[in-house]
Parts: sequence; C-alpha cells; structure tokens
Amino acid sequence: MTRHLALTLVDAGDQVEIWTQQHESMRPEVQVLDGLTVRRFDFPLPRADARAVLRAGTGGARTLIALRAAVRSFRPDVLHVQCFGPNGLYATALSAWSRVPLVISLQGETVMDDQNVFEVSSTLRAALRVGLKRAGEVTACSRFTLEDARSRFGLGATQGRVVFNGVSLTEQNQSFAPPTSRYVLGLGRLEDKKGFDLLIRAFADLADAHPDVELRIAGAGTAEAALAGLIDAAGRGDRIRLIGRLGRDQVSEAMAGAEVFVMPSRVEPFGIVILEAWRAGTPPVVTCHGGPPEFVDHGATGVVVDPTDTGALTGAMDGLLRDEGLRRAIGDAGQRRVADFDWKTIAGQYRDCYARLAAVARKGP
Repeated sequence: MTRHLALTLVDAGDQVEIWTQQHESMRPEVQVLDGLTVRRFDFPLPRADARAVLRAGTGGARTLIALRAAVRSFRPDVLHVQCFGPNGLYATALSAWSRVPLVISLQGETVMDDQNVFEVSSTLRAALRVGLKRAGEVTACSRFTLEDARSRFGLGATQGRVVFNGVSLTEQNQSFAPPTSRYVLGLGRLEDKKGFDLLIRAFADLADAHPDVELRIAGAGTAEAALAGLIDAAGRGDRIRLIGRLGRDQVSEAMAGAEVFVMPSRVEPFGIVILEAWRAGTPPVVTCHGGPPEFVDHGATGVVVDPTDTGALTGAMDGLLRDEGLRRAIGDAGQRRVADFDWKTIAGQYRDCYARLAAVARKGP
C-alpha cells in the first residue's frame, strides 16, 4: 500500500521518501527501491520494566537524532504515518521537534494486530493518543476504524476523515490461464481474526451439493496447523486445500480463476482483497463486521454476510455457485466499482490533506 501511494505521489510531481522499520535481514540502511529512497531506522518501544525503558531510551535518542538528520537532508513538508506503531511514536516526537506537520492514517491496526498490541502495550496506547492530538490531519480506512479511534483513543468528534484504500488497476495478470477445476478462494493471513475456520466449516456443509467445486485458501500464519487439523477432522482434505502464500501475480491469477471469493473475517477494518476480487471480475462474499459494508453494496457489488453464522455463509456461497448469471452480474458491477479505488484517486485525497496542512503552516501560529 505504501509503495503504491508513494509511486503515485511521485507521478503527480511530489518528492517522496519512505522511512520505515529496520530489520536485521534488511540492509543497507538507505537504498533505492522502485526509484524511491527508503531509509530504515530502529524504533525501540519501551516496556514496563526499568531496564527496558533505559535501553529503549538510549536507542530511542539515537533514532531521533538519525531522524532529525534525515529531516535536514530531505526537508519534508509533511510526515505521513501509514499504520501507527512504534514508527508513529517517533514520527510524533519528530514532528514536535522539527515542526514538520504530521498526518496519521489509521489502517485498522488497533483492532487487527495479531498480538493485540494496543491491548498489551500501555506505551503504544499513550503514544497513539498523543499522536492523534499532535496530527494536523487524521485519516482512517473506514468509518469503523475512525469510530474506534474516537471511542478508545481520544480522537475528537470532529477530527478525522475516511480515505479508503486503493488498488492498482494495471496489476492484473495478463497471462491468465483458465483453471482446470472450479474453486472458491479465500486469501489472507492465517490468523484467528481472519475467520478461515468459519469458511472451512461453511464450505464443508455445501461440498456435497457442489461436488465439482474446491475451496482453496491462500496465505500463511500461526493458525495454519489448526486449519489443517480442521480440514482433516471434516474429512474434506480432497476438496479443501491450503495453498500457501502467493505473490502479486499469483494473487491476480487466483482471483481471476475463482468462481467466488470469500472474506470471512471476524472483524475487518477495510479489506483490500475485495478490491482485488473486483479487479478480477470475481464476485465477493464479505464480512459484515467492520468496514466492508461501507463500500460493498449488498446484492449488487457483493454479498455481505455474518461469517459467524455458518448457515448464512454457506447460503451465500451456495447461491452464487448455483447462479452463473448472478456471479457475472456482481463481477461486472465490481469491475465498474473498483475504478473509484484507483491509486490516483486515493492519492489525490491524501494530497488534499497535505495541501490543507501546508496552508495552515503558511499562516503560521
């Protein structure tokens, strides 16, 4: 997402650098990727014990000094945090220190982190509250995400706006080979919140009615072994397959070949995979919990369902698998709708935020 946004901003004439987390496997600290300068920093997050705070404080000071040097080198007009974590803590401090305006974009991290970090870390909760107060602009990927920030993290009632996520409309795989069998596709991290256990149970209930259809679940995660066990227990190992993580071209091809795409999340702030299904012309069945109902028109551009209701999820898949005309109508409507989520459109909304901040900065205190 950050890559697509950055490249689109560059195409619009902006100068962009990406400042991100340093990992041991990622070297060097500064490099050029896709024509973008990427700088990597350590973002230590203090824990509760005194020694950890001391270590983070020392490392944190070094990080802030390095970030300040990056500001002097690049001279940014705006610091934009996409998905608040330890990076957001340092961006907030850097904004206060260097007087560079701050934009914070919430992507559902407060509800979708697999380790529930915002429940565990008082430091991160406090940092987000401070960051939201400091930010000149706050965006969220859905009203659901915006309301969570208001109810739990102190975002003002009149603060914030929704900027949906985007998708590349030119990334569709052009060398698509028609599949040799019919299948329903699930795609995402194999974690409890993504609800693939719900999808497996629902598909097992309709498998006998559609003996020529498989379920393929793409992705990786900590729930993989549990999902494999669930498939074995259901006796559907011949019809339900965990196919592993896919690259971007493989995602496009898998989407294009599917009869139906299903996103069975227990909670979902947005769901870029819905846009990928629309791009491929594949009808999506999506969760009602979270952001998807805000942009998926039930019965027109998708089927919105409660995935925790096994009968409802089974029925949604069954109805689409039985009705080729309905699949085609929803798929065609999705392909028309996805044009509204082109990255040029989404980047334009962010550029409006930047322009408002620049106007405020010109007026001064």
